[in-house]
Amino acid sequence: MPHPFDLRGRVALVTGASSGIGQAICAALAEAGADIAGVSRGELGATRALVEGAGRRFTAITADLAELTDGEAPIAAAAATLGRLDILVNAAGTIHRAPALEITAQAFDAVINTNLRAVFLLSSAAARRFLAQGGPGRIINIASMLSFQGGLGVASYAASKSGLAGLTRALANEWAAHGINVNAIAPGYIETAMTRPLAADQERNRAILARIPAGRWGRPADIAGMAVFLASDAAAYCHGTLYPVDGGWLSR
Repeated sequence: MPHPFDLRGRVALVTGASSGIGQAICAALAEAGADIAGVSRGELGATRALVEGAGRRFTAITADLAELTDGEAPIAAAAATLGRLDILVNAAGTIHRAPALEITAQAFDAVINTNLRAVFLLSSAAARRFLAQGGPGRIINIASMLSFQGGLGVASYAASKSGLAGLTRALANEWAAHGINVNAIAPGYIETAMTRPLAADQERNRAILARIPAGRWGRPADIAGMAVFLASDAAAYCHGTLYPVDGGWLSR
């Protein structure tokens, strides 16, 4: 029998694939056997090297998710190039740090459009593809600690990630009976370009570390293992759940 974490023969589309958590997930899914379609506005050469170094196929798809009005094109491009689609990982994200009284409507919308609207559009298109293929499908969203908490100075980001938690549950309720698993990973404080300003702030950094039982910031690779699990047959009965990977942050 195949190993429950074996992803050979499957194709995953991963947004935010050029760096950070998205890139780490691409590499881990490839190591588990999946071919990868990476979506990004930027250069994907490093991600391609990781995927192809694991012996898997890779295709790059250029898209600005903040401007996405229809999720069909990226989904269709991945399936056309790699033959099918089995897994969607919505890892792309953006943040706007400012007091709530200073956030403009344009800045608020830019975060919501990338972190929430694009996830809905891509997930809907992927679900239609899964149903057309007559097989199961996996959708994995990257949520946040701010899916549970309010944060400070990041109102638009907190709104988007709280909305993503609700969207994950709502889509799981509708699609679980069709063999489509929708779940989310909620990373804690992870070392990425997005969190670099916090890590550079000595006072905030000390406060953050003091609350993390594991005693360190997470790394993108710490998230990737959970993505492999949720993409695999081992998670066939997992629906509509947010899985914190936070070094114990929420337990404190």
